Amino acid sequence: MSRRVDPALRRHQVIEAAFRLLVMEGIGSVSLRKVADESGMNVGSVRHYFGSHEELLIAVAGEAGNRMGARLAKHPASALWGLRATAAVAGLQELVEDVLPLDADRREEAIVVTELIMASRTMPVFAATVGQMGEDLVTVLEEALAALGSRAPRTNAQQIAAFIAGLTVDMITPHGTAASMDARALLGSFLTGLLAAGR
Repeated sequence: MSRRVDPALRRHQVIEAAFRLLVMEGIGSVSLRKVADESGMNVGSVRHYFGSHEELLIAVAGEAGNRMGARLAKHPASALWGLRATAAVAGLQELVEDVLPLDADRREEAIVVTELIMASRTMPVFAATVGQMGEDLVTVLEEALAALGSRAPRTNAQQIAAFIAGLTVDMITPHGTAASMDARALLGSFLTGLLAAGR
């Protein structure tokens, strides 16, 4: 008697295989055949779960976003109410650090998201997914800043999101000097100045 295949588990295995390949080789190297090899399935099985290369990559981006979202959910805005001075900076920094590539898992997620962001410049199929991920991050930051008493929570949230994007690129590529600096100290300095100016 053959074992029953769990479709949700198989689908997740395909996403995880594509996730690993994207981190190792970049978005341009991720093909359905390579994903099939990485997942131990045949191409037909991969196509059963994902009709196209783009559909699979959107699912991979969703997986990265879900992982980040689960960590951000551990920092409800309500926990920040009433915090001032260094406590406010520390609370906001703890939240922001959960989307920065400060360990191996977060680095892999940041690579996946950054690869999809860059691909969306020339491949409109990714634009909606990437745009929603950006908006979700700004919303979380905006709620946190409102709880901390920011006079312009939306603007400040957009500034932090831009800082995260720039620091992330510096941390996962040879582009900048973030690898040789203390990213946490840099973030703390930025947030201190932003909160001081925004109240």
